Amino acid sequence: MSQEGQQSPAVSAETRIDALDSQKTSPGKTPIQILHEYGTKSGNLPVYVMEKAEGMAHHPSFIFSVSIGEVSCRGQGSSKKAAKHMAAEAALHMLNIDPGIVNVPVKSDSNGTAPETNSHLNSVGILQELALQRGWRLPEYSVLREVGPPHQREFTVTCRVETLSEKAVANSKKSAKKASAEKMLAKLQSLSGCSEITWTPTPSVRFENIRNSTAEKISLLRRNPLSIPNTDYIQMMLELSKEQGFEVTYFDIDELTVNGQYQCLAELSTSPVTVCHGTGISCSNAHNDAAHSALQYVKIMAAGQ
Repeated sequence: MSQEGQQSPAVSAETRIDALDSQKTSPGKTPIQILHEYGTKSGNLPVYVMEKAEGMAHHPSFIFSVSIGEVSCRGQGSSKKAAKHMAAEAALHMLNIDPGIVNVPVKSDSNGTAPETNSHLNSVGILQELALQRGWRLPEYSVLREVGPPHQREFTVTCRVETLSEKAVANSKKSAKKASAEKMLAKLQSLSGCSEITWTPTPSVRFENIRNSTAEKISLLRRNPLSIPNTDYIQMMLELSKEQGFEVTYFDIDELTVNGQYQCLAELSTSPVTVCHGTGISCSNAHNDAAHSALQYVKIMAAGQ
């Protein structure tokens, strides 16, 4: 677990033991849930950002940061969930929070509700609360690009909610995150056809269903090798996803490989979610390689027993 850039001293062994003991008083609650409860009651909701995704498809590594108030921590794991879990646990340790007494005083004016500094901050909170209420995966914020001189940086951040994504550009990571959350809320309202959000994500497709399918594209995938030169694997994956009812999303990784190649992640909205890595001499080549890796994985999972 990494905690780069923290301003506070290292957590002592005693503090860690106390925090772990206190978590036992709240069975079933994860560090992410505990930190969210604290943020809701203190008026500072935690914001998670995926800062890095690297490694091979069979052994990926993710780094997430979480910011809550003045505290910022990082966590690393072999899945997005694990990395967020570690980041939240680090923040709990830094804040020395006892899950049994997270009922901290609410910062309010007069009506018991937490203050909102601006509409963007409210959008981040509303989006996170919406995801929790609907049982969706928590919104994910990823820094896609960082360009410009030190005194005039420009950040591109994407906000992801289930299979939807929105990008925003601003002169700070925080502003870009908030703007992307606001754009996501606007998209959800547009898809719902009114200000009240009624949109629901498409149910995930289970690999068991794909394994039992006898449709044309999956049958071709089972029979044919995935080693033919100059094959458009992106198109092949698109046709397969339409046939089987899942979605494919490609995420460009801003950092190049040690060999100077572009990197990409292909995420399939299957159950469980599938994430495959790809590299190439261009973004399109990286996408094609990621699609190839994803097709190989689906082929293995869909093989007849």
